[in-house]
Order: sequence, then structure tokens, then C-alpha cells
Amino acid sequence: MASIAIVSSFVLMFTLILSIISVVNSTDSYYMSARVESCSGCSLNRLPDVKQFIFEDLPQYDNVEFKHIPGAIPELVLFNSHEEEVERLVLSKLTREECNELLVSKGFTKKFKDNKDEM
Repeated sequence: MASIAIVSSFVLMFTLILSIISVVNSTDSYYMSARVESCSGCSLNRLPDVKQFIFEDLPQYDNVEFKHIPGAIPELVLFNSHEEEVERLVLSKLTREECNELLVSKGFTKKFKDNKDEM
């Protein structure tokens, strides 16, 4: 009888550990892709930091793209693994550095650069 209780406790503990691991893994990869939506001129010309971020820094990130939408204010749109929009953040009040920090804080990394290409 004691062995059944030990096995039951072990199964319960194992299930709990798997549940915790699942939750941790799902929050680590909550955002699978991102897109910056903005006009390519107009209001963006008044935001030099954001414009530099979009056209110089953004292409360096994995799973992040730019979408030109005439007249749109610059926004970062974050998507989950089902390509559903999860969050939308306005970039117009951020500096170039803050825009980069925001992407990194959401789990996005820069593309791997092969040193052979530079030679």
C-alpha cells in the first residue's frame, strides 16, 4: 500500500514539474514574430531616431519586418506562434536606442553575421 502512495506522489510531482516547464517555455517564446508598421516618410521624417531604427537597425533582427502603411504612425506589432496579434506599441516617443532595447526585451535577437562575408 505504501508503494502505491509513493508511485502516486511521484506521478503527481512529475506532472507538476512538466506543467511548470511548459509554462516557462511558453513565456520565453511568447512573441514569435514582429512587424513595424509606419509610413515611410511624412511623420517619420519628424522622428529621425525612429526612422534610423526602422531603416538601419530593424533589418538586422530575426523574425522582424517592416510594413509600409501610408499615413500610419510607427508601431511595433507583436505576434504569437499562431500569427495572432498579441500586442501593439507606439514607437514615436522612443529614441533609437529605446526601440532596440524594446525589441531585445521582447525576446528578439539580431541575425547571426558570418565573418567570412566580411573578408
